[in-house]
Amino acid sequence: MKRRFDKYFPWVFTLSDFFASLIALIICLVALNYFGYLQSTTISSLFPLSLLWILISSLRKDYKIGRTDEFEYTLKRLLGTLVWFIGAATVLWLPLRTPNLQLISIIGLTSGMLILMGSFRVGLHMVLRQYRVQGNNYRNAVIIGKGGTSPKLADVFRIRKEFGINFLGYFDNQADCSLTRGGVDSFFDQAHDLDLDLIYIHEKLDELLVKKIIDFADENYIKVKMIPGGSLQLEKNLSFSRYGDFFVINVNDIPLDNTLNGLAKRSFDIVFSALVIVFILSWLIPLVGLLIKLESRGSVFFIQKRNGINNNVFNCLKFRSMTPNDYGDTKQAVKNDPRVTKIGAFLRNTSLDEMPQFINVFLGDMSIVGPRPHTVPMNQTFKTQIHRYNSRHKIRPGITGLAQIRGFRGEIENPHQIKSRVRLDAFYINNWTFLLDLGIMVKTVHELLFNRENAY
Repeated sequence: MKRRFDKYFPWVFTLSDFFASLIALIICLVALNYFGYLQSTTISSLFPLSLLWILISSLRKDYKIGRTDEFEYTLKRLLGTLVWFIGAATVLWLPLRTPNLQLISIIGLTSGMLILMGSFRVGLHMVLRQYRVQGNNYRNAVIIGKGGTSPKLADVFRIRKEFGINFLGYFDNQADCSLTRGGVDSFFDQAHDLDLDLIYIHEKLDELLVKKIIDFADENYIKVKMIPGGSLQLEKNLSFSRYGDFFVINVNDIPLDNTLNGLAKRSFDIVFSALVIVFILSWLIPLVGLLIKLESRGSVFFIQKRNGINNNVFNCLKFRSMTPNDYGDTKQAVKNDPRVTKIGAFLRNTSLDEMPQFINVFLGDMSIVGPRPHTVPMNQTFKTQIHRYNSRHKIRPGITGLAQIRGFRGEIENPHQIKSRVRLDAFYINNWTFLLDLGIMVKTVHELLFNRENAY
């Protein structure tokens, strides 16, 4: 059954994806018709669109759902397919080529397909995982070399049943636990009877022995994977660089080192910040500026030196919320701070004082989502107290961030808070995705509306 599943699953996926896309398109069409768009479009005209969807999905091999892939990867694949689909549909499908209200129709179709097909794809992924939990579509695996991190991998196989990896045991010359099938040499005698699919090799095995195992696996069509030692078991994805025939591991690469990822994040920042500047800050700055001036003397903006990407210092913009004082860079605002003005208290409580930072985003000093920047003096202090604190400056700082939506915003009262911020910032940097940014933005709006405890 484990062999036949891989043979038939692409066909099952493609057929179900076709009908799911057709149903999603029909729902989108009904919704758009309800609001007065695409009213001349018939349901029968959606069949070519579903065929187009399947063509793009098949070319992108969306049916390849890896057994260790998370739901996030499925959504990422869907997003890429959707971009290609909408682009092709805009050019080829006549109803979307009419100039009247074309943009609204495209946005409605994109949003609907993202929600509906996203739900279907994640649901299918969940069904596939549950199918593997029940003991189906499994892969037989052994580990050669029990030392170091090998037992941790065996624990993963035991706990994460949804991966569908049937761990048969170790081959090791020294280990004598119940899961040890014998010494390394006995592997070659037993392998043919085990119906193996995967061999995991500990990195500390002798080089000649590793080569012998790989040669054996190649001749018997068995996949081989290397288990990195403890120094490489990091909370991040490792990548590789090739120098001719020589490979090296890129230990501290991050997702935003990828050119396309960086371009996508920066493009979104530019477009979003430009919209905020044109449609919100264009009237908010004069209005808030007038209120600030009426209450106290001083500038409308509070401009503060903060550390950004690569520790470069930039001028961070905020609406001035305090009376002019000499402690703005070194003393954090506290609850009932006498320096805060009445209009300033309102601005800080609603986080409107941060709005000018969209100008920083547009200029390239900041991003919408990223680690929150600290003042230069605070930065100097924290980097001597917190391990790997400076690693948070690998990317542009953000107006909001993962730490902020997890409750670590506002005044830093104890070391635990700054350590938690740094830990969450590190997780964000090492695991960035566009969908993670969108989730943080949505959660930020929720926090602004319903959780104002630390806003002062």
